[in-house]
Amino acid sequence: MNKLILGVSALAFTASMSMAMDVVRMGTEGAYPPWNFINDAGEVDGFERELGDELCKRAELTCEWVTNEWDSIIPNLVSGNYDTIIAGMSITEERDEVIDFTQNYTQPDPTLYVAMSMDADVMGGVIAAQTGTIQASHIADSDATLVEFATPEETIAAVRNGEADAVFADGSYLLPIAAEDDSLMVLDKKVLLGGGVGMGVRESDGELKAKFDAAIDSMKADGSLNALITKWEIGETFE
Repeated sequence: MNKLILGVSALAFTASMSMAMDVVRMGTEGAYPPWNFINDAGEVDGFERELGDELCKRAELTCEWVTNEWDSIIPNLVSGNYDTIIAGMSITEERDEVIDFTQNYTQPDPTLYVAMSMDADVMGGVIAAQTGTIQASHIADSDATLVEFATPEETIAAVRNGEADAVFADGSYLLPIAAEDDSLMVLDKKVLLGGGVGMGVRESDGELKAKFDAAIDSMKADGSLNALITKWEIGETFE
């Protein structure tokens, strides 16, 4: 889903996790349905909550959930505020220079444009995207004008109030919103970005990464990962 451009090098000190620790803290945004969101009970919910709980069970780890704003989610992993990122984060070379990733637990999610008109100029107009995402980076490298917002909700609002011609984000996020709002239109233009979504861990936590990789492998092998992907309408299943 996303690409961060963050000055995290100053935080890249050793915050290694002892595998003898009692609890693995799972960091997520809690603001990007259906991947992760806060439900009416005030708890983390969504595809990644269900996935993460199952991965922890298979890895025989005790886990708890922590929420963090998207634009500081990598620095706070590096500094030790939690032990993983499980937040719809696409695997990219730039991020992989700062943290490690497990294997992907979803395929790349097609990125879509949503606008108030099918004639919206997405090639040279003003496009809204969430700060620090691979979508924002893609627009920044194009001929369009990028306007960035801290939260995904603000990108939708920018289109509705005329501040942007279109929003550029994951289809799994945009499609349910457009389906409930007749004024929003999904343009017939899909873009594939990133290498799929994986869990982020500190570079020093190779043992934790291996545990989660094994758990993801087992869910791919028995079909349970595909079942979750289908249930939450995240995108393409694994063959």
